[in-house]
Amino acid sequence: MQEGWCLWANPSSPHAPGRAARSALETARARIKALLGWQGEVIFTSGASEALALAIGRAKVAQVLASAVEHDAALRVAGDAPRLPVGQGGLIDTADLTDRLDKGGPALVVVQQVNSETGVVQDIAEVAAIARAAGGIVLCDAAQGAGKIGLPDADMVVLAAHKFGGPVGVGALLVRDYALLAPGGGQERGYRGGTEALPLVLGMVAALEAGNAWMKRASHLRDGLTQALVDCGAELVAAASPRSPTIAAYRMPGRSSAAQLIRFDGAGIAVSAGSACSSGSLKPSHVLTAMGYPHPGEVIRVSIGRETTDAEIARFVEVWKEIRG
Repeated sequence: MQEGWCLWANPSSPHAPGRAARSALETARARIKALLGWQGEVIFTSGASEALALAIGRAKVAQVLASAVEHDAALRVAGDAPRLPVGQGGLIDTADLTDRLDKGGPALVVVQQVNSETGVVQDIAEVAAIARAAGGIVLCDAAQGAGKIGLPDADMVVLAAHKFGGPVGVGALLVRDYALLAPGGGQERGYRGGTEALPLVLGMVAALEAGNAWMKRASHLRDGLTQALVDCGAELVAAASPRSPTIAAYRMPGRSSAAQLIRFDGAGIAVSAGSACSSGSLKPSHVLTAMGYPHPGEVIRVSIGRETTDAEIARFVEVWKEIRG
């Protein structure tokens, strides 16, 4: 990012400093494609929310289908679009998806790679095969997965830099082909308005280049945490489904999510109820509700990051036992 600030100029300007900034921006674009193994196009955005709005709002499709467990940022833009139901494990009902496409025709299918509340990992390859067989396309919100696990097989993919250690306020929309979108805006090949944030883009690239070797440790920490909590009466949400090592949802029987958050916060431990982006409202989780989970008001969301330590996990378990009583 310091490098980006030192050579900062508007990448759209024709003068020499602008051309130098443009060169750095295009090099960063190529580096991201190489790091992710992406063969399509890259549109830089201010984050995942803007990328989702751009993709859903500009996709050249007749209809939109969004899974019922998408992030609020996707569901707000999708509006009244039909919701794809999920089973108790949080996975999309592919039979329902097939039926809707058979009856309604090609669609933009919006689905998260890794659910931001439960950590459930969707089978994007299966969803994509069904959608494409019906002439549709897939938009995958990979904010919680990109830079951590492999990129999903989708036609459009959303990234958020801060989810893999980069700066906040920058992300990208990966697009297989610009022809999938209606243009709009003066920057990013005419598909996005607003001066590109070169320093933030370079920070995003640097975070991707730092790699994901820490995920193996995260998996070890998450498994140890889960076992310790289950041993003292906790319930792991979506235990039978594929899940990311970095996110888990646990139920503490008889203790409300709000009461748990207050106690954990008082002990210096930061957790959330629902997605961190909207957990301040403490509204009932639409994800757990869609899954038919019977006790959504007793569930908290725990995240494990690059810096999480064994000592922090042990402290969390200790405080959990104190709250559980």
